Amino acid sequence: MNDSGKFLTGLLLGAAAGAAIGFFLQTDKGKETLSGLKDMAGKAGDQLKDAMSQVEKEVGDLVEKGKDFAEDLEQKAKHATVG
Repeated sequence: MNDSGKFLTGLLLGAAAGAAIGFFLQTDKGKETLSGLKDMAGKAGDQLKDAMSQVEKEVGDLVEKGKDFAEDLEQKAKHATVG
């Protein structure tokens, strides 16, 4: 099969799949499934936001610890050269 034949076959299969999905989503079961997917996506988004907030807090804590460590090293270096 040549490239244009493969393209047309893919196009027809894609259109058929799209039509089947569209038909399914119009049924009560399809609407129920879509509603469930929307709920799950919303919950996943909320969980992701919570996780990102936690990561942001932990990174901020690590940055503060790094600054404190660097300041401590700087003070020790000053005392070592003075004494």
